[in-house]
Amino acid sequence: MHRIAYFRVSTGDQSIEAQRAAMPGPFDREFEDVGVSGAMLAASRPGFADLLTHVRAGDTVYVYAVDRLGRDALDVQATVRRLIQAGVTVDVRGLGPIGKGVGELILAVLAQVADMERHRIAERTEAGRKAARASLAVTGRTHRGKTSLGRPKAQESDDVVTWRKRNNASIKDTATHFRLSTATVKRYCAMTNTGDIEELSLISS
Repeated sequence: MHRIAYFRVSTGDQSIEAQRAAMPGPFDREFEDVGVSGAMLAASRPGFADLLTHVRAGDTVYVYAVDRLGRDALDVQATVRRLIQAGVTVDVRGLGPIGKGVGELILAVLAQVADMERHRIAERTEAGRKAARASLAVTGRTHRGKTSLGRPKAQESDDVVTWRKRNNASIKDTATHFRLSTATVKRYCAMTNTGDIEELSLISS
């Protein structure tokens, strides 16, 4: 009997630490998908697929939220049913262990609610983008007063790369200096595309 945790975040800039802190660890094994969209079927995600090959009857799989178990309500139900039929307990933060029957029904309802909320968020986001584009075309600013679409860069990529080269700094040290994630620093370095072998070796460090 093993306690197994599964974590997922949608972008490389996000961290699973908040999920880990909120869940009842420690765990015997942890699996994760970082930078993997929730729109992907659970069994198609590399980390979750790996989890499925390792769990055994008597194990308990812990997840942070219902939507970590699948792309939509149907996928969540299929995933949970697959685990339960294999003798694996599924424990969702805030809900506790999910069993056959009533437990599956409750989870199905919650998964449907989460699915509906994702669609509502997507609709609101798209409506906001359309309003921003229209305002930008007419006034030069979005409806929220910004001069461009999207999030502003935390730091200019050229500044980050230049500082790193000048100080012969590692990815981690550069990220700490600029208060960026290591994934962002790696991306900035890759964007320079200088073809310098030394730079490529630095990026991988």
